[in-house]
Amino acid sequence: MEILLEEFYKTDLHLDKFHDRKVQIDEKSYQISGITKSGKTQLVKSYLLSHKKNSYLYIDCDDIRIDIEQLNNLLNQFCHNNRIDILVLDNYKKGVDFANVSQLLITTALKLDIPELEYINLYPLDYEEFLAYEHKYDSSALNHFFQLGGLAIMHKIYADERNIYLQHILKNALDDMEFDILVLCAKLNSQKLSAFTIYERLKAKRKISKDKLYKSFQNLVEKKYIHQLEKFDHTKATKKLYLCDTSLKSALCLEKNFSRLFENMVFLELIKKSKSVYYEDEIDFYLPQNNEIILCKPFADERRLFKKLENIEAFLFTHSITKITVITMTKEGSVSHPLSKVDIIPFDIWALGD
Repeated sequence: MEILLEEFYKTDLHLDKFHDRKVQIDEKSYQISGITKSGKTQLVKSYLLSHKKNSYLYIDCDDIRIDIEQLNNLLNQFCHNNRIDILVLDNYKKGVDFANVSQLLITTALKLDIPELEYINLYPLDYEEFLAYEHKYDSSALNHFFQLGGLAIMHKIYADERNIYLQHILKNALDDMEFDILVLCAKLNSQKLSAFTIYERLKAKRKISKDKLYKSFQNLVEKKYIHQLEKFDHTKATKKLYLCDTSLKSALCLEKNFSRLFENMVFLELIKKSKSVYYEDEIDFYLPQNNEIILCKPFADERRLFKKLENIEAFLFTHSITKITVITMTKEGSVSHPLSKVDIIPFDIWALGD
C-alpha cells in the first residue's frame, strides 16, 4: 500500500480545457457532492494544479488496488513524512480515515454528515457556464444546450455515441432499481409523480418490493438525480418531478414533449439560482419572495397567453403578484394586464440575467 501511495503522490495530474465554475474552492476543507459527471473531479484538480505538486496528495478511492485497512494505517504518517498540506479523497468511501492535514477535500455522490467540512453541492452546468464551452455565442447555442445538457463531458462525445454513453455512466453510478426508476421519471418529467405511482407502474413489469422502491426513489432524490417541487401551501399534495439534466430525456426514453423538457430546463436554472420556488394549479413556478410567477411558453401565442392569465387571475389577486415572467424560446415583449407586469423573455436572456 505504501508503494501505491508513492505512485499517487508522484503521478502528475492532467486537466483538459477546464472552464471556471461559479462554485469555487478556497483554503477551507470541503465535501463536494453531485451526480456523476457533474464536474466534481475537474473542480478539485483545477484547484490542486494551482498549488505546488509536492504540497498535495490526490487519491481516487474507486481505485480497486486500495485496501482501506492498510490505507488507514499508513495515510496519516505518509502525509506527515511528505509534508502534505492538501489531501483529496475523490469518490470517498465510508471507512476511509481522514489524515491530519491543513486542508481536506472529499467528493461524494451523496451528502454525508461531516460537520467539520464545508458543503458544496455541484450541479451540472447552468446555461451561463455552458456558454464557456461554445466556440461562439449565437442562435445555435441554446439548441446545443438542449442537445447536450449540462454535463461538460458531453462536448467531447460524438453525437452518435452520446445516448449510449449516458446510459452506461448512469448504469455504473446507480443500482438496477434506481436506474429503472430514473428511466420512468425521464418519461414523465415535469409532471406530478409520486413514488407510489412509480411502484404501480413498475410492478407490472417486474417483481418489486415497495419498501425497496421507496428507498431507491429517496436515494435518487438525495443524490439529486431527480428533483421534486412542492405545491404552494400544500405539502401533502403530489410533487412535480424534474430530471437533474435535460440530456437524460432523450438518452433514457423515446417519448418527446418539448414543452415539458423546456419547463424542466427552466426549473434547473431556478434551483441553481437558489430560488424558493413552488408550483400551483395552472402555474409552472411561483416565487413568493419575488411576488412573481413564471410561465413556460416556448412558442408563446398571445391569444392563449391571455386565456391563461384569465384563468389565474384569482391567484394573482389573492397573492398580490406584481410580476409575471413568460419564458419563451425566441419571442420577446410585454403584455398589458391590470394586476401585474407581464414580461415575455427568451430563455437565453432570462437565464443570463440577475
